[in-house]
Formats: sequence, C-alpha cells, structure tokens
Amino acid sequence: MRVHTREKPYVCEVCMKTFSLKGNLNEHMTVHTQEKPYVCEVCNKSFSRKGQLNNHMLIHTGVKSHKCEVCKTSFSRKDKLKRHEIIHTGEKPYACELCNKSFRQKNNLQQHLLIHTGEKPYVCEVCKKSFS
Repeated sequence: MRVHTREKPYVCEVCMKTFSLKGNLNEHMTVHTQEKPYVCEVCNKSFSRKGQLNNHMLIHTGVKSHKCEVCKTSFSRKDKLKRHEIIHTGEKPYACELCNKSFRQKNNLQQHLLIHTGEKPYVCEVCKKSFS
C-alpha cells in the first residue's frame, strides 16, 4: 500500500534517507556499517546487498541474456546493454553546465568537471603528485 501512497515512515538515522519498507532500511544500513553478509559460494567475494551478489553471479555463469538489436553483442546485465546502446544512437545525455561539452556516461562528465574546479583527487603514492 505504501508504494501507492508514497509513504516512507522508515528513516535512516545516519543519513536521513527514507524508505517505505523496513527491510529496505535494514539493507540500506549496510552502506554505513560496511557489513557484507551476502557471500559468493564460488569465489567468496562478499557484498552488502543481495542484488549485488546476484549480478556478480553472472560472472560465474557466463549467461548473457541481453542482446543489442543493432550489433548483436550480448551482455549479462540490462544496464550494461543500455549503456552500450548509446554508442549506436550517438546520444550524449550528460552535458557540462559550464562549457556545454556532452558525454555518453555520467562518470565521464564527473571526471570532466574536475577540469573546471581544479580539484586533483588522485595522488601518486610514489612522488605524491596530484592528478585529476
């Protein structure tokens, strides 16, 4: 019922994010506790969420059920297919508000924004030089 009313009575006391289901709040809390209760039985890698483990299992099974209609390349996950399909459309939905340069992927825009801010968050452990 809460899905329809959009009621979210469960609140994370750490970050104030709200949830309609108590189970979703409990799963969210692993973000803050670093708890990783879901363990892959094949390689012992652990995950904080069951969905992450399910996605990971596709590595071991090799199942690639999401196929690109244009080039027939197959992907194990639907989100990977969607990211790939943008190559064929030429779409670049992520635009820099400062210089209007556009990008296919959000993480590329985020990396680009460092040019404008001058931020250099990556530090070489050998020479201590910073990079963006």
